[in-house]
Amino acid sequence: MYPIDGTDVPTLIKHAGMAMYTAKQQGKNRIAFYTDALDSNNMMRLSLATEMRQGLKANEFIVYYQPQIDLTNNRIVGAEALIRWQHPKKGFMSPLDFIPLAEETGFIEALGAWVVSTACQQCKRWHDQGYSDFIMAVNLSARQFLFTDIVDTVSSALKETQLPAQYLELEITENGLMERADKVIDSLDALKALGVSLSIDDFGTGYSSLSYLKRFPIDKLKIDRAFVKDLPADEQDAAISKSIIALGKSMKLTIIAEGVETEAQREFMIAEGCNEMQGYLFSQPVSSEDLENLLKKE
Repeated sequence: MYPIDGTDVPTLIKHAGMAMYTAKQQGKNRIAFYTDALDSNNMMRLSLATEMRQGLKANEFIVYYQPQIDLTNNRIVGAEALIRWQHPKKGFMSPLDFIPLAEETGFIEALGAWVVSTACQQCKRWHDQGYSDFIMAVNLSARQFLFTDIVDTVSSALKETQLPAQYLELEITENGLMERADKVIDSLDALKALGVSLSIDDFGTGYSSLSYLKRFPIDKLKIDRAFVKDLPADEQDAAISKSIIALGKSMKLTIIAEGVETEAQREFMIAEGCNEMQGYLFSQPVSSEDLENLLKKE
């Protein structure tokens, strides 16, 4: 608003842009007005974006691993790689605190490539220690599919680390698959040709399309924790989970439940024919050293 928020065109346009972005963040189709708080928040975000780039160069990011368990024998079959940031001032930061900004600024492309390489390197190290069937799951951002040569990124990581492709599993969310689906399918086909396995993460929470699911060269479905946390008491969650498992089995896909925290949830999944699980019932995400100790105990 002139002259409250600025008296010249560049200032007014900058402030209008901040207000527009705020409206988008709040769900679009709404009006937002510029305030001084937006300027302050924008400066904080710019500062954090700069710190992320510096942090990657300074080796401040680390990868934690959450074990994935075979429900038939309760043994570790693999792990999901999860990034953390050991910020020099803010301390240990969850992905929720920086991944959205990394996505927005495009930094996720460099950060994602680093995670893929680091996870492949760690998986190869465990293979060399005798855990030869261990599978490493890595989340991919939709932006990595749309704005980078994700096939080259994965191919380079496998080549550099000498990890056989069949031991790398790439996860992408439903919404990520639906965005520019045709382009994503081409990339998925190319990744599949490399020999890696592919997984749909958070299945059932996005904009599912069974016609697209038929076209995607998918190997695994992950039941989102939102459908697991109230099992077995919640009848609707039980019905949804049963349906996902039945769908996956009919398509000859592996089914993994995430967010399993109770014995009752585990028993439910076993009874319904779910193949694998991950969650706090077995282990929270841990360092590579701690996961190695878990492997040694088996």
